[in-house]
Amino acid sequence: MLVMINITNSDIAYAEKILLPENHHFDNERLEFIRDFTSLDLQAVPGSGKTTALLAKLIILEKYLPLKDNRGVLVISHTNTAVDEIKERIGNYCPKLFSYPNFIGTIQSFVDIHLAIPCFTNLYKTKPYRIDNEIYNERIKKKLSTIWHFRYGLTTQDARKISYLSNLNEGLFYNFRCGFDNDENIILLNKINGEKLEIKKPRGRTRIENYTDYTQAEKALIYNWLLNLKKDLLKNDGVLHFDDAYFLSNLYLKQFSPSKKILQFRFEYIFVDEMQDMDIHQYNLLESLFYNNNDSHSIIQRIGDINQAIFNGFSDSENVWEFRENLKYLQGSHRLNPKIASIVEKLALSPNLIEGRQINPDNTQIEINPLLIIYNDDNKENVLNVFASKIEELINNNSMPSSEFNKYKALAWRKEHPDANKIGLKDYWLHYNEKPFKTKIDYQCLEDYLIHFDKEKQTFEAIRKNILNSFLRIFRLENIVDEDNRSYTKRKLINYLKNLDNNEYEDFKLNIYNWSFNIIKNNLTVCDNIREYIPILLGYFQKEIDLSNDFINSNGNDAVEQDEIENSSNKFTHNDIEIEVGTVHSAKGQTHTATLYLETFFQRGYGNYESERLRNQFLGINVSTTLDTNITSKEKIKKSAKMTYVGFSRPTHLLSVAIHKDRFDSCLADIDRNIWDIIEI
Repeated sequence: MLVMINITNSDIAYAEKILLPENHHFDNERLEFIRDFTSLDLQAVPGSGKTTALLAKLIILEKYLPLKDNRGVLVISHTNTAVDEIKERIGNYCPKLFSYPNFIGTIQSFVDIHLAIPCFTNLYKTKPYRIDNEIYNERIKKKLSTIWHFRYGLTTQDARKISYLSNLNEGLFYNFRCGFDNDENIILLNKINGEKLEIKKPRGRTRIENYTDYTQAEKALIYNWLLNLKKDLLKNDGVLHFDDAYFLSNLYLKQFSPSKKILQFRFEYIFVDEMQDMDIHQYNLLESLFYNNNDSHSIIQRIGDINQAIFNGFSDSENVWEFRENLKYLQGSHRLNPKIASIVEKLALSPNLIEGRQINPDNTQIEINPLLIIYNDDNKENVLNVFASKIEELINNNSMPSSEFNKYKALAWRKEHPDANKIGLKDYWLHYNEKPFKTKIDYQCLEDYLIHFDKEKQTFEAIRKNILNSFLRIFRLENIVDEDNRSYTKRKLINYLKNLDNNEYEDFKLNIYNWSFNIIKNNLTVCDNIREYIPILLGYFQKEIDLSNDFINSNGNDAVEQDEIENSSNKFTHNDIEIEVGTVHSAKGQTHTATLYLETFFQRGYGNYESERLRNQFLGINVSTTLDTNITSKEKIKKSAKMTYVGFSRPTHLLSVAIHKDRFDSCLADIDRNIWDIIEI
């Protein structure tokens, strides 16, 4: 039996005191959402403060914990960054919310912990070794390199077909997934959410007239070999791709029918933030689990902006998220000023009024028109300079506040094109590096582990973790396994060393400390010290360096390259103005003082650039109206509208768009110059 929570005025005041500046209050639009504890969808425009409204609801909910029958609260977001923000902002005020039976985490962590791991444990009577894409691909690569040891019953002649296929179409082996057909039978798919895997013989250098595809019998052999490969990875290696977790989750719900009700009774309230970023398999799982065709013991609230759905893999132009009847709106944007809001509003595929509420720090209205920067082939590299000069001008005449917290960014959809006649981000700024550094679990050589730790951590934890992960990588390369024939984990490695007789663990622990300390001090001898220690460590397992030699002794060219990328940070500087340069995807969720959107080439068809496809929106016509009258171009317009909606909705003060003069003259010559300012380089 669901129990509705009645929010009092004192509850609201308590949340406002924690989350809002002094003497600020939630408006009626947000109060209506905060007070509502029924199943609903919340469509929130960019900069509406939806996360703050959700946090207010959670702070208030904390006061009513524990819930009746010790039921819990589930909060799911799409990224670890979003989860960390929730913990950082309200963790100190909500100790009960961050403990059992409640759960706050990413969709992946929820699926792993509550569905995939229980399913795996039921199937194989042990927990998986790792759920991680990098380790999964590493195992695939290893099996393909020693394919004769993994024939799974194939004859030598048939195994050659697998080897031939892997040489000419290696991606197939990394991308195939398990799924279900319409009759609920387990099948192989060509990718997550893809079609049934179809085996086709690569043509290679064979002439078309001489090419013969595999027979159906040969295709069946290869298909079954891939199925056995997947079973081997799961059962014997205990290694799952992140996608596998969703397959096991659905298998668990099918084979253990009480699991759905158990989770519904565990979690009375479910809040899903950034709902528009859920992929189709994530969306369907949550719907089946907690909505269940409106036959659920849980209340689920889905929160986001459907017009910002540029991450899901369902389709480039179709939305996964379908609104329910109980739909609420947050239409007031505290990021966008009225001039920018009126432009962003025209790009919304799902029509949505946007009320721009952003004002200057002195409470005056922002009177900056959006800006078109018109360039030609000879001066496109000067666009960033013009944008920076405009920022300087606005600061100097007090139209834009001068603050150390100002953020300026230049965005583009596409990074680069091999065709010199097609414009990408690099055509505007040659120094843009398209592979920014990200910390990972595993790298290609030992040196990478010692350089690419999380440098924002204030302790040795991140360095220690990377050193241990490098040792585990060596163990996997050398085929060192535990008593259960499974790969070592960090915990198993430490426990093994603790059980040795001659202070091996104490030496190991001291070495880890000294290495970590010296890495912080940029002592370049650390890698050599670790290389000298590795034979000692392997000796504890009666092993010597063999298959891991290249990994251990590589010079780490990739590590140096990645470190240079990290240091460059893709920053363009003009006088005292620093502009970060990146893709639209990289800016999602960010707020800028000024944003420059750089048009780039994307697919041939109805116009190749945003200014061509969205000419009507620049001229003030809603995109939904355009779609009603222009069926042939619908898909490409949708893709462009989604991308520009996200890009255009980042700035508080200045929105600039760079457009080639030829396209401006042919598409936008009649643009309203009372709305747009224009600078022609």
